[in-house]
Amino acid sequence: ISVTCCDLRFFNIIVLGLSFMLIFTAFQTCSMVEKTVLDSAAKTENFTGDGYTSLGILYAVFSVSNWAAPSFVSFAGPRVSMFVGSLLYFLFVLSFLKPMVWALYLGSVLVGFGAAILWTAQGTFLTINSNSETVARNSGIFWALMQCSLLFGNLYSYFVFQGETNITVSERTKLFAALSAAGLAGSLSLLLLRKPRVAETAESESLLCLNASVVQPPDSPLTALKRSFQLLKTREILLLCFAFAYTGVELTFFSGVYGASIAHNQHFGSSANGLLGISGIFIGIGEISGGALFGILGKKTNVHGRDPIIMLGYVVHMVAFYIIFLNLQEHSPIQDTMEPTYITSNKYLAIVCSFLLGFGDSSFNTQLYSILGFMFPDDSSPAFALFKFVQSVAAAVAFYYSNLLLLQWQLLILVVFGTSGTLCFVLVEWGSARSSRSGYQTI
Repeated sequence: ISVTCCDLRFFNIIVLGLSFMLIFTAFQTCSMVEKTVLDSAAKTENFTGDGYTSLGILYAVFSVSNWAAPSFVSFAGPRVSMFVGSLLYFLFVLSFLKPMVWALYLGSVLVGFGAAILWTAQGTFLTINSNSETVARNSGIFWALMQCSLLFGNLYSYFVFQGETNITVSERTKLFAALSAAGLAGSLSLLLLRKPRVAETAESESLLCLNASVVQPPDSPLTALKRSFQLLKTREILLLCFAFAYTGVELTFFSGVYGASIAHNQHFGSSANGLLGISGIFIGIGEISGGALFGILGKKTNVHGRDPIIMLGYVVHMVAFYIIFLNLQEHSPIQDTMEPTYITSNKYLAIVCSFLLGFGDSSFNTQLYSILGFMFPDDSSPAFALFKFVQSVAAAVAFYYSNLLLLQWQLLILVVFGTSGTLCFVLVEWGSARSSRSGYQTI
């Protein structure tokens, strides 16, 4: 049966979304429970590795690898690059079946590199399979499918950990065997992707010219670095760096620290570890709701510009941080604690905050992607590389201090970065809106 051009490209987008859903069902669930699982291993098996340190190494390597990834992808091609990157994710998750310190930290380094080539290749492959009319739809479909990963893995971890105060070897094995299987299935699903024919890619030419790395000969890491540093000198990117950094710091908080803080809160009793999974599910629901509202329905929500959406995300996050400050103990990010809280610890409030963290995160990310694509259409690759670089450096730094600072100081850092990032974004948005009204070309 012959497949039309459009059908083949749409098939590729669906397979890409489902593959990433499986890969990140494994990885995102793993990163959310990592601290709690390894703390339990430390009590029962004398394990000395640390979850926050592992994730800090991962994001540090990811930030550096962003510069080399385009060259790797151009050499191996996007499909092979995604397959190799996904296998590195699979090996990292697999290592938790029998935690060993060397395997934990080596796995963190490998995933840092794997993430850089996976995401660079994903952007290239999505672009090749889209044109100017379908790129927004395809991005929305891919994003919604991938964010479903937060639901399935965390639901499974809820049933495995529910009612357990300490995570045993058999529970850990059950969880990570299932997550490893999901990760491997995601990797193998990538093999179903089909290469668009020349005629199909020619149709996308009007879109591809927005992404220089696809049409022109690929940049070497040094050239990409130079172009990115040229962009870094612009006032707009310097201001947006504050918003980039905030997304990295809050990524660390909702993906690693918040779940561990809930699990460490002894006021929740035997349901604390089960709440870890429910929290992840509601972060996912928040991400998907925000993505649908601001991404798929973008034409309606963007009528008044990007700044109201960023302001909404800012207010939602500030409300969440204040409730978390009242609801959880100051030592909860670091260790099990029975310390008193400002209000009686409430599990339902904790889960509401999970939803707010996910919703706010999606509002920041969707608008940052939107403004970068609008302002830097001819330099989208280095602009997004800078975004990922600043975000991952901030995330790495945040994972390192997560083990040292009490909860209120971590929340204060989030408030400072959130406020400065929002103000800087609004200044850039107002400037770009003024330029478009005056008829100036985008930067």
